[in-house]
Amino acid sequence: MTAEEREPSSAVNEETLVEAFWGVARRLRGLSLQTLAPLEITPSLSRALGVLQRHGAMRLSELSDHLRIAARSTTEVIDTLEERGLVGRHPDPADRRATLVELTTAGDELNRSIRDARRTEAANFFGTLSAADRATLMQILSRLSAADPD
Repeated sequence: MTAEEREPSSAVNEETLVEAFWGVARRLRGLSLQTLAPLEITPSLSRALGVLQRHGAMRLSELSDHLRIAARSTTEVIDTLEERGLVGRHPDPADRRATLVELTTAGDELNRSIRDARRTEAANFFGTLSAADRATLMQILSRLSAADPD
């Protein structure tokens, strides 16, 4: 065991942590692109399908909020998904001036395929960690996600 392994706090600084974190994020992004490529779907389209799967039919403005993207970008995403027959638009029964977007059967099936592929991707990626290490990583990531940015 090296001195760094025995005393990791003396060798790790914030810059090193940030570089390591972004290195893992880039690797996960690349794996995600590889996983989605055979399904002919991009990460942004996949995210929209996932939100609609979890929350059901919604207005474009609500979808924009969930995706944290501009309304114009949401419209482009939905236009693409609609062209592929993965979502449909219909009048909101509560307000006929508004339009709801929802998954079609094909969108629901593709979303299931995406989830299955991502499960396999995650099992392969995180499979190098022990169950205890995965639990620790989850605790750390949860704490960082919940931390007040100020």
